[in-house]
Amino acid sequence: MLTLIVGGFFGDEGKGKISAYVSLMKQYNYAARTGAINAGHTVVFHGKKFKLRTIPAAFVNEKTKLLIPPGALIRLDVFFNEVKELGVENRVCLDYNTGIIEEIHVNREKQDSILASIGSTFQGVGAAMSDRVLRRLKLARDFSELARYLCDVPLLINNALDLGEKVLIEGTQGTFLSLYHGTYPYVTSRDTTASALLSEVGIGPKRVDEVIVVFKAYVTRVGEGPLEGELSRDEAVKRGWVEMGTVTGRPRRVAPFNFELAKRSIMLNSATQVAITKLDALFPEAKGVKTWSNLPSHVKKWIEDVESYIKTPVTLIGTGEEVDEIIDRTLDLGVEL
Repeated sequence: MLTLIVGGFFGDEGKGKISAYVSLMKQYNYAARTGAINAGHTVVFHGKKFKLRTIPAAFVNEKTKLLIPPGALIRLDVFFNEVKELGVENRVCLDYNTGIIEEIHVNREKQDSILASIGSTFQGVGAAMSDRVLRRLKLARDFSELARYLCDVPLLINNALDLGEKVLIEGTQGTFLSLYHGTYPYVTSRDTTASALLSEVGIGPKRVDEVIVVFKAYVTRVGEGPLEGELSRDEAVKRGWVEMGTVTGRPRRVAPFNFELAKRSIMLNSATQVAITKLDALFPEAKGVKTWSNLPSHVKKWIEDVESYIKTPVTLIGTGEEVDEIIDRTLDLGVEL
């Protein structure tokens, strides 16, 4: 079984939490994380907060093998620090063709005035992607210190699927930060939709079983670019929607849930189901609730209104920071995960 997890808005939707939950509770054998170090996944597990930039959030399941695919971009210091902190040395595999960001890429971006104007994170990602397109980027196979981690990720995953094992692909950022489908030029340096996840990992589209698009109960984005319905800082504080970027520490801009963007995201990603996180920020009375029956009727109605508009079942609902603070409706709705 192959499941994709994709960001539905502008990133920061809680993909890390959903990935961690799915891997842990649904017992996935493999998890691959796409993207680069400019996007962070935050996971709160047993009271401890982990901020990940390279390793899949599925690390919480000690039986899940963790993969970094050929289309990803990593930085050596970030990779080694996370591997050590998480204690996952014996279950991480890095594809031979994974791209490596070096200091030269960071320095090049800091000197680019255009990147400053669009709100770049200055992590060297765009410069490294440029070098890859020009066929001059160094890859994982070029670094001897990575030798013990190297493997053929596409072959590993496709063989696993042939054997009936479960594979999870964690997407990066959000649909509307896509280089092709986002709010250009205020976008990232790659496509971020479900199709791109497959290409980045090395899997054909006919192998996909489920596509989970993750939305937050409100919309946030970091950096410049349009944000319909954007609230003032004071209003965001009043509503309890103040957040900081995982990688940059910059304050996230905030707006109410955008039904039209959600509907388009469903279309662009061929979503089969939806996860909604931070319901407790929109409805404090939902904090920590783990069963659908215990949600107040007006909260259920909001979820049902979302489902009706986007015509896609909402199967996972985050009601708190912890990985297990989720309402799981998969069995009730007859959805496999």
